[in-house]
Amino acid sequence: MKTTYLVLAVLGGILPYLFFFPFFQLEGIDLSLFVESLFVNGPAGGFSSDLLFTSFVFWLYMSVQVQESNGPKPYLFIFINLVIGLSCALPAYLYVVKRRGEAQAV
Repeated sequence: MKTTYLVLAVLGGILPYLFFFPFFQLEGIDLSLFVESLFVNGPAGGFSSDLLFTSFVFWLYMSVQVQESNGPKPYLFIFINLVIGLSCALPAYLYVVKRRGEAQAV
């Protein structure tokens, strides 16, 4: 599973930018327009709010894991989540957790 998580993290890092790059090429780095575009209509707003809420839950989960089971520190994964997306941050986190588990088992 460890390799699968790594492959999914890489794909999750590429896929969002297939959509982001054309936007930024057309509009430049206009973050206010980018955020506005996330909620341009009902379906987009629904997907965006779902993703933002799920990201918050992921951050909360990572914070609890650090306290309860010595999980990886969440800072890098929060950064990845903000800059790339949850599609990269979540599998990257699972990869690190799996790798740590295997190292501790040895």
